[in-house]
Amino acid sequence: MTQTQDVAAHSTKISSDALDQLFRKARTHSAWLPTRVSLETLREVYQLGRLGPTSANSTPARFVFLESAAAKARLLPALAPGNVEKTKAAPVTVIVAYDTEFYEKLPRLFPHADMRSYFVGNQPLIDETGFRNGSLQGGYFILAARALGLDCGPMSGFDQAKVNAEFFPDGKWKANFLCNLGYGDHSKLFPRSPRLEFDEACRVL
Repeated sequence: MTQTQDVAAHSTKISSDALDQLFRKARTHSAWLPTRVSLETLREVYQLGRLGPTSANSTPARFVFLESAAAKARLLPALAPGNVEKTKAAPVTVIVAYDTEFYEKLPRLFPHADMRSYFVGNQPLIDETGFRNGSLQGGYFILAARALGLDCGPMSGFDQAKVNAEFFPDGKWKANFLCNLGYGDHSKLFPRSPRLEFDEACRVL
């Protein structure tokens, strides 16, 4: 088998329709249809998104799904004013958090080496790894949701300390960002904002 044949055998570009759904036509939603997202769909989103790579398979992200009015009411006082109504209307709001003790699961998640010992007692490394890889997993989660036909409205306009105190009082998990989830009302989308061009944002060395 030639090198070209080997590459072709292992990687196939996904369809243009799939690229549209994941990126080109996918949008950040603020208005939502009153359609419930089933628990089975939430499970499927997690099962798909968890397959994305993380450092030493650390998988520090944790996801808290707020579906009921009572659960949403606990979150609302922590939101920036502009995020309140969209969050109340969304079928689900996800607190994308990370576990500050993720390394305790490394003996099971990364049995090839004693990675736990690299983290124990090294708080800067714990914080950096947890936040960076939890953020990566949040991105995978959004793509998984889009792939399964859901729309997303990620948000960073909230008081992290208030969310942590309300939902994670033991301090073991920490909120990273929020993401409204459901079936967006496409008739109420704003025009897409500009993006930087390749030469503005990239360097090839």
